This record gives sequence, C-alpha cells and structure tokens, in this order.
Amino acid sequence: MDKTVRRYYQQKQKQKEIEQELTELRNEILTYLTEKEASELEIGSHKVKLVVQERKEYDDNKLFEALPDPELWRMLSKPDSSKIASLIKLNVINEEKLKDTFATKTVKLLQVDKK
Repeated sequence: MDKTVRRYYQQKQKQKEIEQELTELRNEILTYLTEKEASELEIGSHKVKLVVQERKEYDDNKLFEALPDPELWRMLSKPDSSKIASLIKLNVINEEKLKDTFATKTVKLLQVDKK
C-alpha cells in the first residue's frame, strides 16, 4: 500500500505541474489571439479557436428572496446554474422571478484541434 500511496502522491504532483503549464500556455495563446485581434487562427498544423460564453452567477440572498418556497430552495441547496436552468425549462420556476438574482459573466474557452 505504501507504494500505491507514494505513486498517487507523485501523480498528483505531476497533475499540478501539468495544470500550471497548461494555464501558462493558455494565457500565452490568448494573449497572441488578442494581439492579432482574432478569435480563430490556423497555427502550424493546429486550429485555434476562442469561444466566448456567458454564464450566470446567482446571488444567494436575492435568489432566496425570489424563491421563498422552502421546497424549491431545498431542491437547489446551493445556486447551481444548470439546476436552475433545468427548473426553468421544466416550468417549475418562472424565469421572470429570477431576473435580478444573477450577474452574467463572460467566459472565454480555448479550443485547439489538429487540422
């Protein structure tokens, strides 16, 4: 078991290093795209694409005020955008009630594919 724990620890350390390098490379690519004022480029044998998404980040207090029903609140337990979107889609919650309970956040996703 000692060997397994040691291996797990080593792999987690590698994972941290890889995630750090990926973050640095991502930032470098995003900077390059920004400088070129492009959202999509072919670089060597790869296609780089910047996809912009908007995500809602709910305010707990405002959401609770908009949804005073304890049963609904229990279903959410913690504001989860996908759960809230599902409840809206199923007409369990009226979207109009939630109009002032969130802020919209723009997120940039980077896609790199082989040509």
